[in-house]
Amino acid sequence: MSDRRIPVALLGATGSVGQRFVSLLAHHPLFRLTTVTASERSAGLPYREATRWVQATPIPQEVADLVVAETRPPLEPRLVFSALDAAVAGPVEAELAGRGHLVVSNARSHRMEPGVPLLVPEVNPEHLSLLRTGTGRGRGAIITNPNCSTIGVTLPLRPLRDAFGIREVRIATMQAVSGAGIPGVSSMEIMDNVIPFISGEEGKLETETLKILGQVDMEAGHIRPARIRVSAQCNRVPVVDGHTACVWVELERVWSPEAVREALESFTAEPQKLSLPSAPPHPVVVLDGEAHPQPRLHRDVAGGMAVTVGRIRRTPTGELAFVTVSHNTIRGAAGGAILCAELALARGLVPGTVAS
Repeated sequence: MSDRRIPVALLGATGSVGQRFVSLLAHHPLFRLTTVTASERSAGLPYREATRWVQATPIPQEVADLVVAETRPPLEPRLVFSALDAAVAGPVEAELAGRGHLVVSNARSHRMEPGVPLLVPEVNPEHLSLLRTGTGRGRGAIITNPNCSTIGVTLPLRPLRDAFGIREVRIATMQAVSGAGIPGVSSMEIMDNVIPFISGEEGKLETETLKILGQVDMEAGHIRPARIRVSAQCNRVPVVDGHTACVWVELERVWSPEAVREALESFTAEPQKLSLPSAPPHPVVVLDGEAHPQPRLHRDVAGGMAVTVGRIRRTPTGELAFVTVSHNTIRGAAGGAILCAELALARGLVPGTVAS
């Protein structure tokens, strides 16, 4: 029986996020991983020998024996996932897009470019219309996945903006060590400790949130950033997986904790309507426990693709406060990028396909 799935390539397949892509793409109903790339040092080796596998599940058999290619064109699959480090991602992704590939990237290199969608499929699917304007790169295009902490915050912000309007958002994150990749943070630095600085992270949260919640200007071919105030403070904590964020929001219209809960619980969007394979039934899951959510308990809700929210309350200064937990390498990285590609495929944006 023939395999009708779409062949895909994965750049940077041996790193932490690359390994998560490999796990999630195994047995995917729409995509078949046929090409894996890594550094020149790993090229020519079977994937099982090229990677220091750190996932809890074994290397998928159909990937283990793939021979690792160098990370450079040409590549046969028209759909390319990128788990490259930002230090090398930019020119490689741009060249592939120029050669007619759709590149779905987890790297930051192109996130803030005017004509490149910075996509959270439930939050701003309308931003994919940029790829219809011809402002992308030649015959192909780039779609970027936001920073892992940004995704966990913007998913609940979208229904809150729709229901109540937003003036200001303040965020304090407690981010897992897996977000630092392999080998990550030194054990002597992180054990029995909280590190109150992650290079570049606060700026990403502050700027990416505005672009994601912004509006498409089709005439200009870019996104007009949302007119809200966003500030962030980011911390690295001794948790393996799962980012926690404490969020304070100044809303524009009258609200109550009960109304906020209703807005979050009832939120669904295009990925749910289309029943995309990676879309959680409810992208935001509200929890009741007074000490919830917690990363160890709730990072894997809906296979790691949902954001859990708890401790919804009104502060003494009249702001809305709540806590979120999201899986930083699933929803915040590989899983989020795969969902972006599923939505692009449904809209006929993958080269050689038509809208479903």
